[in-house]
Amino acid sequence: MAIHIDDSPERPAAVRASDGTDPLVTISADGKITDVNEAAVRVIGVARAQLVGTDFSDYFTEPDRAREGYRQVFAHGFVTDYPLTIRQADGDPLKLLFTAPVCKDATSSVLGVLAAPGNVDFERQAREFSETKAFLDNILQSSTKYSIIGMDLDHHILSWNKGASRNYGYAAKEVVGRDSIILHTPEDVESGAVSRLRSDAYKEGIAEGTFERVRKDGSRFAASVVVTRRDDTLGHPVGFLVMSHDISEKQLAEEKLRATAMYSRSLIEASLDPLVTISPEGKITDVNEAAVRVTGVTRAELVGTDFSDYFTEPDRAREGYRQVFSQGFVTDYPLTIRHTDGGLTDVLYNASVYHDEAGHVLGAFAAARDVTAQRRAEREVATQRARELERLAELERFQRLTVGRELRMIELKKEIDDLRAAAGGE
Repeated sequence: MAIHIDDSPERPAAVRASDGTDPLVTISADGKITDVNEAAVRVIGVARAQLVGTDFSDYFTEPDRAREGYRQVFAHGFVTDYPLTIRQADGDPLKLLFTAPVCKDATSSVLGVLAAPGNVDFERQAREFSETKAFLDNILQSSTKYSIIGMDLDHHILSWNKGASRNYGYAAKEVVGRDSIILHTPEDVESGAVSRLRSDAYKEGIAEGTFERVRKDGSRFAASVVVTRRDDTLGHPVGFLVMSHDISEKQLAEEKLRATAMYSRSLIEASLDPLVTISPEGKITDVNEAAVRVTGVTRAELVGTDFSDYFTEPDRAREGYRQVFSQGFVTDYPLTIRHTDGGLTDVLYNASVYHDEAGHVLGAFAAARDVTAQRRAEREVATQRARELERLAELERFQRLTVGRELRMIELKKEIDDLRAAAGGE
């Protein structure tokens, strides 16, 4: 994140003061120029659009020394009176003394470096450094979300920004000069957590953690805390900078999410039907115990494998989940699950996709309804029906045979009667 420079009247004093005389440059952690003022453009002879994104060290007679300079800033947090010679547009070298502090946010992530060079006019350099410091102090003070507190080596409060007033409820005049122990819970003090945090910050230069903090009214809140040791220009520790922000709402949301997940999991496990979640690539991401029982494979072994591997018709299973992701759902999709012992379970799958808060598809949720008994009953009914139809056909054949015999007897009887009548007439 760079400190941007523009030409508006609201520009910081340090930037305005440097516009007409000395070049001012902001630099990213990888040494790239993120912004320059008009003075830098004039001195270097390169347009601002061409300077931004290029290496800071490219514009000095000793690039390696320039590179080492901004590395020192990121390593130590500050450099003063760092001599460099810039190549001007007219070819004449210009010797400068750079003053450059590094800025960090509440998570200790580097925002950038504000490099403010001056010539050997020490009086003006001191003035510009003072203005730059005032500008950076203004940045710290303007933060309302983050508590930014300056302390001495004994952890007495030296500075207090608006964010600290908002989070802790104290006005600056109520806490400046007091021991910062008032912001800690007795439990953290007694357990040694506070001492360890302070010791780590002093020894390592930075320490962080999550703590309960105490407000003026005695109420507590969870906070993410970062403590950074402040050193002077010679590298000697002179105090600490404590940055923190309230994460109570975040923790509450996470707790609700965990509770919801546990509740959802309990509902899933309560189901007697095999349930499975599938990634867009067809990989199993989770299963319930019913799915474990029907496949004979443990949850740990199922997760990460292909959904289609556990069916008698893998291609049909693969086509099924592809339909879910292309159409959004499938209903009563027939498949047969194969158990590791060779047993088969007929199921009908109902599946639909699920999304994240932004509407992006995360995966598919598939529930299998065991229809093995139903299919067995259907087969038995079909078999019985086939038997009944066969019997009916036999009866029809017998009936036709019987009726045929009766008709033949009637015909024979008639022939006999006709013969007798003829014989009697003679």
